[in-house]
Amino acid sequence: MTEHDLPGADDRATRRGREHDPAAHRGPAGTAAGAPAAARLRADWPHLLRRLGKHALLITAGLVMIYPLLWMVASSFKPTALIFRDPSLIPSQLDLGNYTAGWNALAHPFTHYLMNSLVVVAGAVLGNLVSCSMAAYAFARLNFRGRKLWFAVMLMSIMLPIHVVIVPQYVLFSQLDWINTYLPLVVPKLLATDAFFIFLMVQFFRGVPRDLTEAAHIDGAGHARIFLQVMLPLSMPALATTAIFTFIWTWNDFFSQLIFLTDPNMYTVPVALRTFVDSTSDSSWGSLMAMSVVSLIPIFLIFLFGQRYLVRGIATTGLK
Repeated sequence: MTEHDLPGADDRATRRGREHDPAAHRGPAGTAAGAPAAARLRADWPHLLRRLGKHALLITAGLVMIYPLLWMVASSFKPTALIFRDPSLIPSQLDLGNYTAGWNALAHPFTHYLMNSLVVVAGAVLGNLVSCSMAAYAFARLNFRGRKLWFAVMLMSIMLPIHVVIVPQYVLFSQLDWINTYLPLVVPKLLATDAFFIFLMVQFFRGVPRDLTEAAHIDGAGHARIFLQVMLPLSMPALATTAIFTFIWTWNDFFSQLIFLTDPNMYTVPVALRTFVDSTSDSSWGSLMAMSVVSLIPIFLIFLFGQRYLVRGIATTGLK
């Protein structure tokens, strides 16, 4: 019996023939097997164009928003006479002297004002972390009379602009002889005055399962131990978010620091930058741009290394 006499031999021969015949892969109309892929590609063109249009729009909007920052960086390398005459982002003349001149242009080297800002920022960050976390734990986990009322009052305080409370604050701090000290900028942070961070931590604490705190309470832990050993370790994203926002807002705070600090030796970075601009004489625009770039470096670094904590702190529900 030969191979052709076996059952199914004709079918096997036909399949082998198709494997060696390129024409067998073509459809009845002679089209290649890749035709369906090409048809799908043509069908996806509108969707692809819409995506490209959205990305182009986002890139354009991003460039428009970042242009002032790029212009400031470019202006810090230009001579003062060309800053407003040459709006291009590529300086035609480089002047690195703006940084050395700006660093030593004021009564103290610019390091002095950077250290003053760091002192204020460190006190504000520490104060908000301690006071806001304690207040948030009380609103989220403790049952006391008038809790909902005080929580509503706390939320309404977010709508109060700083200009409403700055006058009574100045009168109070003046009577306490705190003007020209850093106490008006740090002590309120120790009293949980930033309602936004309290609300942020309350929402985070409410997302922590009560089974954890109840188990700790059954084991004999009090509220202080539960707060320190259970809630705080789980709330690191919220604490990091509070620290980063407090750092950025305090570092950039010009109005409050201008009101309470009138001694040039106590000036922080925002107030020191203001002294480069004089309404009665020539302004050192080149030095101002250079020191503005220097003042943005700490904020850029904090945001760069803390971005993931910002996302986790805002988006997480507290479930671990």
